[in-house]
Amino acid sequence: MFKKILIANRGEIACRVIKTARRMGIATVAVYSDADRDALHVEMADEAVCIGAAPARESYLDGAKIIAACRETGAEAIHPGYGFLSENEAFAAAVAAAGLVFIGPTPEAIAAMGDKIASKRLAKAAGVSTIPGHNEPIEAVDEAVAIARRIGYPVMIKASAGGGGKGLRVAFDDAEARDGFASCRKEAKNAFGDDRVFIEKFVEQPRHIEIQVLGDAQGNVVHLWERECSIQRRHQKLIEEAPSPFLTQEVREAMGAQAVALARAVDYRSAGTVEFVVGRDRSFYFLEMNTRLQVEHPVTESITGLDLVEQMIRVAAGEPLAFTQAEVKREGWAMECRINAEDPYRGYLPSTGRLTTFRPPQEVRGAVRVDSGVYEGGEIPIHYDSMIAKLITSGADRDEAARRMQSALDAFVIRGVASSTPLQASILRHPDFLAGDFDTGFLTRVFPEGFHGLAPDADERIALAAVAAALHHCCDRREIRISGQLPGHPRVIDGRYEVLCAEGRLACEVSEIEGGERVLIDGVRHTVAGDWQIGAPRFDGWLDGAPFVVQIERRGLDWRLMRAGLRVDLKVLGPRAAALFSLMPRKEAADLSQYLLSPMPGLLSELAVTVGQEIKAGERLATIEAMKMENILRAERDTVVAEILARPGESLAVDQPILRFAQTPPG
Repeated sequence: MFKKILIANRGEIACRVIKTARRMGIATVAVYSDADRDALHVEMADEAVCIGAAPARESYLDGAKIIAACRETGAEAIHPGYGFLSENEAFAAAVAAAGLVFIGPTPEAIAAMGDKIASKRLAKAAGVSTIPGHNEPIEAVDEAVAIARRIGYPVMIKASAGGGGKGLRVAFDDAEARDGFASCRKEAKNAFGDDRVFIEKFVEQPRHIEIQVLGDAQGNVVHLWERECSIQRRHQKLIEEAPSPFLTQEVREAMGAQAVALARAVDYRSAGTVEFVVGRDRSFYFLEMNTRLQVEHPVTESITGLDLVEQMIRVAAGEPLAFTQAEVKREGWAMECRINAEDPYRGYLPSTGRLTTFRPPQEVRGAVRVDSGVYEGGEIPIHYDSMIAKLITSGADRDEAARRMQSALDAFVIRGVASSTPLQASILRHPDFLAGDFDTGFLTRVFPEGFHGLAPDADERIALAAVAAALHHCCDRREIRISGQLPGHPRVIDGRYEVLCAEGRLACEVSEIEGGERVLIDGVRHTVAGDWQIGAPRFDGWLDGAPFVVQIERRGLDWRLMRAGLRVDLKVLGPRAAALFSLMPRKEAADLSQYLLSPMPGLLSELAVTVGQEIKAGERLATIEAMKMENILRAERDTVVAEILARPGESLAVDQPILRFAQTPPG
């Protein structure tokens, strides 16, 4: 077994590998960029080596620097994690040439599965079901349109070297095929240095289900059952679970057998994933093979009891698998939410900055697990992907795993940057999701106009109002205890309030009781109990005897309460103050319609217009890069560019002006 390994990655996956290596008695070496100097994985590792500047191409994608760090520290092997160089055959070969061990598959297996066109040929030869399509590189847009017509719309236009949702477009007609072909080639060239694309049939109402495989150098290959990954946004997974609520045992075993056959065909050694698209009739077709550890691997670990990182290390050290296919168990259910630094209320735009508050839910063995590479006070930089943490829950069945996930999401407090938790909390309570009735189009079907939060019903509104009034009363009671009062003139609180919300106002009376507050609303008494401390970002207590968790932000008289995908803003005022507040004039928002504002922090990589240029609605104005994604800003109406306020290469803040438009549109 290895004595020391280097982790060629960052963030939560680097921390994840370090934890397993430590348990196995293996010393670890972290590598880091200038932006990650204070990162958690650097602190956790036994040693750490700086390998360059913040941009990934100058650090985490520089294989020579990583190999040099191995030599410098005496590490014997490299675990690549996922992303970066994890599926780079040249890097895997260079590691071997340097006399080191790559903790992953062979360069030949990576090459065979990394080319989407070649992998489909291999899959077909191995007896794996493949999607009808044209699996040769397409050179011209007219050829692409002709092929799409022959296959039959809708079709998928895919980059041969693509992955992670990049270099992929769906076309429903000739016009979309033309646009998709051009966009796909450009995106693939920029992201992967390879602009080859191919076309295949798009399976409607598809589910994305993948099979985890594991092979060793002795020729043993097993599958570790499936993962359901159909809850996605722009081909990026949001929620995964194991097993799938859709598959029958017969289909499950057939998919597993085909995944093993493909792994054997390329002499696969390590953990890998064979991805399938599954139709409404449970017909399934090979999509691709990921020759690395997957982000969602913890759900497989939860139902099998195996540590996949440990298995990868043992296989790389030359050990055979210690179990057969018949010995791979499948017990219980597990779910995972990828907690990303993006704002679902602003079109899922990336959110970077300092984590002013980071309070994950309490981990409970066999029930709640949190994999993270961040800490309170740390930075979420613009240079890398948006993942903050992974939240995993387990249960005896799907209902129990889902209930635990609901509670854990409500308890997960993240401040300083926006996160995906409100969206995921909403999905976890949607009846179709709970019934297992969904596909990859679930998000656009449920939130066709984008996510704007859920509206509370009458019972939820009263529950949140009761909690807000109770907490406000706690604050009032504290104030009269600590504020200086005139002798003989104590401040008196009668406990009468009005709670103002978007739907109107609720009159209530609050009184202190042992262990909490009693709240009277519309003649109905509610009990709010718990040990909430003033200023704490989360109330974890009981409402009318039932557990109740809600996140809290207080700004003066304003209370923002968040739970179950709800985000409700309330004011709690005394009756006289509420009457006066109703007479206050409303401040009108400034008219910013003449400006193009940056919707997110990021790098202005392109400015596509000049001063005086007439532009039409829908035209490209600028491109902002953040978290490895290009975000194109387009004109909302016909107008003229009056002034340029930011230049390419400039780092932008949220709502920073980029352009000013003329007041009068052209014509």
